[in-house]
Amino acid sequence: MSHSILDQIGNTPLVKSMVLNTNPNVTLYFKMEGDNPGGSVKDRAAFNMIKSALERGEIDQNSKLIEATSGNTGIALAMIAGIYQLDIELVMPENATIERVQTMKAYGAKVTLHPDGIEGARDYATDKVEKEGYFSFNQFANEDNWKAHYKTTGPEIWADTDGKVTHFVSSMGTTGTIMGTSTYLKEQSKNVQIVGVQPTDGSSIPGIRKWPKEYLPAIFDASKVDRVMEVSTEQARAMARRLAREEGIFSGMSSGGATTAALKLASELESGVIVSIICDRGDRYLSSDLFE
Repeated sequence: MSHSILDQIGNTPLVKSMVLNTNPNVTLYFKMEGDNPGGSVKDRAAFNMIKSALERGEIDQNSKLIEATSGNTGIALAMIAGIYQLDIELVMPENATIERVQTMKAYGAKVTLHPDGIEGARDYATDKVEKEGYFSFNQFANEDNWKAHYKTTGPEIWADTDGKVTHFVSSMGTTGTIMGTSTYLKEQSKNVQIVGVQPTDGSSIPGIRKWPKEYLPAIFDASKVDRVMEVSTEQARAMARRLAREEGIFSGMSSGGATTAALKLASELESGVIVSIICDRGDRYLSSDLFE
């Protein structure tokens, strides 16, 4: 039987926490998004954004595509754009790990590093769209971002927990994952609690942001998040290392942040079934000091 690599996006496994969760009345599952072919949860959104734009005739193989990204969305877009023979320029903060840059280039994308962080990268991409005729998917305002999770992530979690999920925990970056999954799960049961994770003031965690008001993703709807929990850089780093050493789950810092929040939540509950997103794989952080 022949399958496209695109058919391998989604249907990622749920893995039960066997060590870190110590509340016997709470089950904590990790949703292993690093199992996607591009190595992160962003494969879902990237595929839906490109496929939908092609179907609507907004882009074709002559289009000049550009996107600002902190990393994982860029890798996913580079992979999928290559399959569709689309040219894309990806703009990243200049402190991005070399693994991310090299992976995007391996898939055929042009990579531009910007000195002013993700906000600067977003401004650069917007300028190219307005002045040079580029097309941007603008993941921060693209309905196809969150709809990818409404169509896939939410239904998978509901089915794989037999409708028993009580809490969903997700780091918040573009907020597509939490918006789409929340929308679906709340349609199944209004009692499912949606928990968003963001950094404490002064903390820097790749993939998780506390956005300034002027950069707040347009797809974000605060009413779809029941609780926001904050984690520090130190907590996220330490938990990423613990996930690898104690659970055998090799992931990045944003997954450490989400797990920190999920474990705090588990310690507070009398009973429940928590699903927490493991956003990506740890191998794209090996050149950093995350695991030292």
